[in-house]
Amino acid sequence: MKTVIKYTLLSFSMILMLCFIVFTMWYFSVNKEEKVCTEFEISISDSEKSKLISQTEVAVILDQNSLNPIGKSLKRIKSESIEKILHKNKMIKCAECFKSPSGLVKINIKQRIPKFRVVGMGSYYVDADRKIMPVSPNFAAYVPVVSGRVTVSFATGKLFDFVTFLDENPFWNAQIEQIYVCDNLKIELVPRVGDAIIVLGTLANYTSKLEKLRKLYVYGFNEFGWNRYERIDLQYKNQVVCTKVGEEPRLPKMVAKVLNDSIIPNKL
Repeated sequence: MKTVIKYTLLSFSMILMLCFIVFTMWYFSVNKEEKVCTEFEISISDSEKSKLISQTEVAVILDQNSLNPIGKSLKRIKSESIEKILHKNKMIKCAECFKSPSGLVKINIKQRIPKFRVVGMGSYYVDADRKIMPVSPNFAAYVPVVSGRVTVSFATGKLFDFVTFLDENPFWNAQIEQIYVCDNLKIELVPRVGDAIIVLGTLANYTSKLEKLRKLYVYGFNEFGWNRYERIDLQYKNQVVCTKVGEEPRLPKMVAKVLNDSIIPNKL
């Protein structure tokens, strides 16, 4: 008898819960169509680090396209239309629009991430997805600058890989300030410390070229300093040619000793 009563109560409770769920879904679905948007919130990720687009600019875009949700019933607010118009903005990577039964409409925006800036044959950023994006009139991203003869295909290809290598290497990220592409497509680097121009040449074997320079910095310049040179050439195998101001390119004995593979200790 107790088992039957227990089973009956359990079944009745489940029926009540099911009825409540159905009623709640019906209630909110009906009232959602009639509810008016009274609150509008725009959230931009990483806005403290990068301000390629502001909340005000987003609001202006929606106003210009008659998509401002304030005062409109939730039924009339088309989330897809809002997302579509915002995706047309070159500073926005992703935009998602949500509506809540309380009347709140929220837009979450992810900005594009500039990787480096190109100045020369154009003025633009290359973002983390290898795509071209315009320079923001309101904000300058703190990223490496590449100038000179830079084509879009080069910027989004081999040059992107090179900048990524520098960015992910703490030593070179701290050392290199600017990159210049000469008319012959060879690369020159401007360091943060010292006045010497670093001649990398082509991007072929750039990791081994930079490793020679790292050894020079660590085991050479610490001995005789780097302020005396105006040019450091990495294009030659197993050596670095340093040029003093007003002198022809030559290889100082100290530099040769440091860079000669047969002399460098195993720990290097």
